[in-house]
Amino acid sequence: MVAHSALITVMEKAARKAAPRLRRDFNEVDALQVSRKGPADFVSNADRAAEQAIGEILTHARPDWGLVMEESGERIGNDDQARWIVDPLDGTTNFLHGMPHFAISIAAEVHGEVVAGLIHQPLTGESFWAEKGRGAWLSDRRLRVSARRELPDCVIATGIPFHGHGKPSEFSTILSAVMPEVAGIRRFGSAALDLAWVAAGRFDGFWESGLKYWDVAAGILLVREAGGFVTDYRGGDNMVARAEIVAGNSDIQSKLHRIVAGAVR
Repeated sequence: MVAHSALITVMEKAARKAAPRLRRDFNEVDALQVSRKGPADFVSNADRAAEQAIGEILTHARPDWGLVMEESGERIGNDDQARWIVDPLDGTTNFLHGMPHFAISIAAEVHGEVVAGLIHQPLTGESFWAEKGRGAWLSDRRLRVSARRELPDCVIATGIPFHGHGKPSEFSTILSAVMPEVAGIRRFGSAALDLAWVAAGRFDGFWESGLKYWDVAAGILLVREAGGFVTDYRGGDNMVARAEIVAGNSDIQSKLHRIVAGAVR
């Protein structure tokens, strides 16, 4: 039995408080009241309720910490060096179409560095978590990135631009470069789970652009603590500022990022 720190314990508690409401609403998705935030960018009552439930638990545990939440924005705390980064429902479009692939993502950032993260899948009950220096875990099982070394053996995950978001022409160029080199490409619609699955070795690699901090904060830590590498398209550490990410084990990430970088020159 792996001992959870106080940070992981509170994140797990927050995710599991929000999960039952998400499961219930997912089973009644046709009855959900849905509004539009922007082109093809939906927010549901379930999304807001999950965020509120998570925020209450996190604030109670660390009342001085700030909060960055997808729906309600940023709340500055008394401690300006610590904050939570929360996506209460990553994969909202999947959720609203009755597709069972979505997750809760929570990260703890201290002095500008993510030190703990958790990605919880409400339907399966899987909790992927990591702490800096303690490794990445699925519940009590240690995670390691895939051991595959050659791209023709690999399944790579990505995200596809959609109406009003992303750069379709750039994506098409990258896809055309990557596709002939790999065993398969998957687009499942939740960047948080994609990164968790890279950490678990289910996907061998991942690339996507246009992501927000709350989409990737926990996932980046998970991949790195599982022995993987994460960079921006050019091999640097500016994933958040550039809103682009390439992840995988040392060999696959290096090969994938070279293909991506060559495609976007």
